[in-house]
Amino acid sequence: MPCYTLSQLQAHLGGELHGPGDTPLGDVASLNRASRDHLSFVVSDKHLKAAAESHAGALIVPPQLIGKLSHPVLAVANPHAAFARATELFHPEPVLKPGIHPGAVVDPTAHVDEGAEIGANAVIGAGSRIGPGCRVGPGCVIDENVTLGQRCRLYPNVTLYSDCQIGDRVILHAGCVIGSDGFGLAWAGTQWLKVPQVGRVIIGDDVEIGANTTIDRGALDDTVIGNGAKIDNLVQIAHNCTVGEHTAIAGCAGIAGSTRIGSRCLIGGAAMILGHIEIGDGVTVSGASFIGKSIKTPGVYTSTQPQMPHDEWLKNAAQLRHLSDMRDRLRALEKKMSDKDKDK
Repeated sequence: MPCYTLSQLQAHLGGELHGPGDTPLGDVASLNRASRDHLSFVVSDKHLKAAAESHAGALIVPPQLIGKLSHPVLAVANPHAAFARATELFHPEPVLKPGIHPGAVVDPTAHVDEGAEIGANAVIGAGSRIGPGCRVGPGCVIDENVTLGQRCRLYPNVTLYSDCQIGDRVILHAGCVIGSDGFGLAWAGTQWLKVPQVGRVIIGDDVEIGANTTIDRGALDDTVIGNGAKIDNLVQIAHNCTVGEHTAIAGCAGIAGSTRIGSRCLIGGAAMILGHIEIGDGVTVSGASFIGKSIKTPGVYTSTQPQMPHDEWLKNAAQLRHLSDMRDRLRALEKKMSDKDKDK
């Protein structure tokens, strides 16, 4: 693992250095676990007490904390982002080992760049193209006519169905499935008929998709994931959906078919989004919310109820069944009062 002085980190990260620039640092750590050779970070003065008690050798801090800590500090506008870049320095990607493992199966018509690494038991289908610097992990299956851009990372057992297009620097974690058939069915009177799913999945640059997430191919049009989108583990994105650039979707969210999600949105964990609706740019959906209508205005949207004792919940649920009657009675009362006012 590489070691850096605080001055060297400043050269990479920018910011304002306060304290000895020759402070040696060998790794990153959280405030409460850091020791003298660790770099840690503080987002705001909310964590000032924990930072003051930390044994870290140096801290990345926001400018307002300059002079409030005895540690050597690197003051930057966005400590969390700077710490992420520092972590990459201390923990670089494993060195790429270009070549095709003897246990891999590559169709003769596929093109694998000589600078790509193909792991054991991986399968590359006919007509597929693997770009330079890509790492395809053990057990991955890449079907026919798939395109992988440059410097993509596929962890073990990723499956890419036919005709998917993957951009540059895309990370696909273990077990995710890209391009599976959407849930397209037509009722034929006595049975369901499968509607062939003939669209593709197109994934832009710098996208990361978590373990065991599934993204369905389009029924006719393509399912599209925009540049810089980040999708967590166990997310389901149905056919014909569009996810805008730099949108983040947390684990266990489910997005039904033909939904359009804008750019720079935040979708909380276990959120459920109905199909054929549109969510505009800059929308945040709280975790476990159900979204059944389009949202055009940026902001935070929540549809859940806070937890309560079960007996209380049962009483409230019983009252919900009477809401329609209560509404009708209220409207009748309002009309009666309005009629009386007119008679005066």
